[in-house]
This record gives sequence, structure tokens and C-alpha cells, in this order.
Amino acid sequence: MVFSDNIFLFFFLPLVLLCDRLCPKAHRNAVLLLFSLVFYAWGEPVYVLLMLLVIVLNYAAGRLLERFSAEHAAGARRGVLVLAVVLNLAILGVFKYTGFFMGLVRDLTHGSFSIPEIVLPIGISFYIFQSMSYVIDVYRGDAPVQRSILSFGTYVALFPQLIAGPIVRYGDIAEQLERRRESRALFAGGVRHFLYGLAKKVLLANQMGLVADRLLLGESGTLSAWAGLIAYSLQIYFDFSGYSDMAIGLGRMFGFRFLKNFDFPYISQSITEFWRRWHISLSTWFREYVYIPLGGNRRGLARQCLNLLIVWMLTGLWHGASMNFVLWGLYYALLLIVEKLFFGKLLARLPRLLRHAITLLLVALGWGIFYFTDFAALGTFFARLFSLTADTAGARIWMLGYLPIGLFAAVASTNVGAGLLKRLRSGGAAWLELLWLALLLVLCMAAMVSQSYNPFIYFRF
Repeated sequence: MVFSDNIFLFFFLPLVLLCDRLCPKAHRNAVLLLFSLVFYAWGEPVYVLLMLLVIVLNYAAGRLLERFSAEHAAGARRGVLVLAVVLNLAILGVFKYTGFFMGLVRDLTHGSFSIPEIVLPIGISFYIFQSMSYVIDVYRGDAPVQRSILSFGTYVALFPQLIAGPIVRYGDIAEQLERRRESRALFAGGVRHFLYGLAKKVLLANQMGLVADRLLLGESGTLSAWAGLIAYSLQIYFDFSGYSDMAIGLGRMFGFRFLKNFDFPYISQSITEFWRRWHISLSTWFREYVYIPLGGNRRGLARQCLNLLIVWMLTGLWHGASMNFVLWGLYYALLLIVEKLFFGKLLARLPRLLRHAITLLLVALGWGIFYFTDFAALGTFFARLFSLTADTAGARIWMLGYLPIGLFAAVASTNVGAGLLKRLRSGGAAWLELLWLALLLVLCMAAMVSQSYNPFIYFRF
């Protein structure tokens, strides 16, 4: 089940909101957990058992860490932490990376053995990372132990952010799990956030996806290659930020306040700034649980470069079991090392517009690496980017037909619209935003009825 689905919007969501409001407060987490498991089982009923295993594993680890809280049990606490992390990573590795690593071994050894086909459970990277952050934070003393397995299960399986994030740290919503404070203003804000996210996904991401698939995979010339790359850059932003906005909005409807996951990354003026604004929950996770424990920037230049390489190789692998994602991660590691350590001061002296243009160019080229899992196709595409070959008449017609919505999407990816809406609210013209939201809802409903193309890119991660 996906958020941009009529069954979700007109049946599942109203039903779960009704049950959540009608049931006693003491049982609301149990109701949310039940509906969250149904939500997940709608597409993958077998893998609900895997999620329940992850819930039990990490709940037990948290309780054991609480039991071994005395100073003389420090060794036992470390053992529980290591075992929990290893088991979580083993589950993730088996289901996500078995085929990848066995393929590498077969290629390196020129073997002829078969590779098992394991279906990737939707959202496994998100809920595994979320569960590990709980155990690590409990070990560090940064989060309280959850003694109710129903409440802990609700935290892991909560359907608004279950299958594509954001990654929510337990400490950020621990109190909300026990005492949610709803209000009309919070609920209304959640509905507004959800509708904007839905419009991003249905009206912009899907349209840009059609353009990207047509132009990136075609055999036309240089202009269509760049147009396809720009379209894909917009698609992946609106797809993922739209889902995150819907998740944040749904969370508010149920009394949860999730942190922002995107902050207009395409207005960035450096790669460092871009990654402070893009998929903030994942960047924070790797910084808190990998980069800083490795030593961060505290052990000299060479060690900092090594830490960045490790973090970004893992970030690439997190996105997918394919060498193009590893290459994508190393690409950003190189950019950040060069930017942070060598050209940061030079970059700061350049005009703002030039810094912005350089950043967008580098990010777009990175999305080209991200898109193509086949290296031969990747090489062919990059040759098209820089070959200065002419486009066919059909490609030019296709690009011109989608130019208006492409320009609108480019503007919508900046903070211009958000600034306008803020002025409307503060200026007493909030009713104009209500009309705008009503129009977006009508357009989304019409698009959902007529569109057959409705992928979520980040579901495969």
C-alpha cells in the first residue's frame, strides 16, 4: 500500500484515524501497531514476520542493556550491543546484499555457481537502521528503555515512516509514544503537510519520471540527455521529499512530531550544504553512528579522509546492492574531501550564483551515476552528455511538451513557494492557501485516477 493510492486515502487512513480517536488512550499504540502491520502486509505479508523478529530482537536488547546497567556489567553491556548490531546487520545483509556479494565472488573467481534470488523486503534499510539507533542510544544513555513491547513495536513499525523514512531516533519521540498531545492546529498542519507531499509526488515526481525514463534511456543527442538528467534530479527530489512530507503530515495527524527530512537542497551552494539539506535523517544517522565513532575529524587529515571514504561507501551501499551505488558514494566522498580540505575557502570567495550552479551541476552528474545500475549504459549516457550530438525531432517535441511543467517543478524545488505561503499566512490571507490546497487535492485525485505510472524510488532501499 502506498500513500498515493485511493485505498489508502479513502479507506485505510479514515479507518485508522477513527479507531485511534475512539479507543482508550492506553490502547492507542496497540491499535497503531496493528494497523501498521496491516499496512505493511498489504504488499508483503510474509515479511511482516521478519519485521516482528526485528522488533523482538531489539526490544530484548534494550531490556538486557537495562538489566546490565551496573558498572560491573560493562562487559555484558558491550556484548549485548555488539550482538544486537551484528544480528541487525546480518538480517539486512542476507536480504539485501547476498546476491551482490555472491556475484562479486563469482566474478572474481570465474565461478559458475548460481546465485539465489532473494526478494528485498520493502523499507528494510529504514527500519533496521531505526532499530539499531535505539539500541545504540540506550547503550549510550541517550534514550530511555522502552518496557512495553507494544509501544516499541509501534515505534519500529509506525506506518507513516515505515517503508521510506524518515529515520526517526527513539529519543525524539519517546515521550510522544507515551503521551501524545493532539490539537486541531497540529492535525490541520498535518493535513496541509500531507497534501503538499501528495502533490509533489503525484503532480510533479510522476511527470518528471516519465520524462526521465524516456530521455535517459533513449538514443537521442546531448540536449535530451541533459534534459533527462534534470528531469530525474527533479523526480527523485519530489518523489522522496514528497513521501517524507506525507509521512511527517501523517505523524502530526496522530500526535507525532517527526523532524524535517528535506530543507530545499537544490538551493545549496556547496556539496556540504547539499548533504545538510538532503535526506537529513540518513546523513545524521551516519554522522552519529559511523563518522564520529570512527574519529570524525579529530585524528588528523589522513584519518578524516579515510573516515569520509568509509562513511560514503557505506552510504552508497545503503542505497542499493549494486556497484553504481558504491561508485556514487565514492563520488561524493571525493567531492566532500576536495571541498572540505582543499577548496573550501576558494569556493566561498566565488559569487553565490556560480557556487550554486557548480553545486547543481555536480549533484546532477551524481544522479546520473545513481540512475544507471549497468556500467555500459552509464558510460553510453555520459558519452551522450558530452558528445554534442543532435537530437531527433521526436525528442525535441517530447522536451517541448514537458517544458512548462519542468519549469514549474524547478521553481517548486526552491524555497520561493514556501516564502510566499508564509507571507500569505502572516498577512491574514490564509484562505487563499485553503483554496490552493483544495485545488491541489482535486488535481491529485484526477491524476491518481488517470495515471498508471506511480513508482516510489526509495521503496527499493
